[in-house]
Amino acid sequence: MRVGAVSYLNTKPLVYGLPELAPQHELVFDLPSRLADDLAPGRLDVALIPSIEFFKNPTYTIVSDACIACRGPVRSVKLLSRVPPPTIHTVALDEGSRTSAALVRILLHERVGIEPAFVPFPIDARPETIEADALLLIGDRAIPPPSGRFVAEWDLGDVWCRWAELPFVFAMWVARQESNAALEEVGNLLGQARDLGVANVESIAAAEHAAVGLSYDDCLMYLREQLHFYLGARELAGLRLFCEHASRLGLAPREAAKKKAAKAL
Repeated sequence: MRVGAVSYLNTKPLVYGLPELAPQHELVFDLPSRLADDLAPGRLDVALIPSIEFFKNPTYTIVSDACIACRGPVRSVKLLSRVPPPTIHTVALDEGSRTSAALVRILLHERVGIEPAFVPFPIDARPETIEADALLLIGDRAIPPPSGRFVAEWDLGDVWCRWAELPFVFAMWVARQESNAALEEVGNLLGQARDLGVANVESIAAAEHAAVGLSYDDCLMYLREQLHFYLGARELAGLRLFCEHASRLGLAPREAAKKKAAKAL
């Protein structure tokens, strides 16, 4: 099978040792949005896709309890605003984002009561080159302190968890078809890889911190304390609530999302 994983630091614990555990499967890396685009037509068999995409396709099924989630500040998903949030008229959305783009729309609507216009934020663009009131950044480029002048900074994981009083799930391992023996095997392997990664976050931090411009201690704190890799009951409840708000804003099919939430979550 072709298995697609996200190319950010936050995914390293999920794929730790996976090539050795599953040499029969091909592991490829890309942005979350592109993984979703490749899973839909079958270019990938299993992928770590944005959680919002799970609700858009009735054929999708979750194949593992490994995920990328948070139970508080997540640090790698941020809204940076040049103006006070109530006066935001335009938001530039990170090209790699799907779930976080939906999340920021929900939080701006529910917390501030606004529905701004949205413009692209290319993955290779610097923040100072983007003309928008606010910027949504995700992944490795969101972790370092921002360059430029911003009057407000929202850690979207923190804002959601305080508002919803539930965890937030950014991405899950998903396949296009109903569970079968082959998918169950892959799901088990993905769980094993996650368990190995969580047990070896010190090694991951030592190997990866310089590439993302963090100290070893800072990188270790991010991986160990600010990310959560288990899709448990509270995470599923957070997914249901996210699905409800997304469908109200037209970001997920209302009836399909409700059926999916009731059936699979």
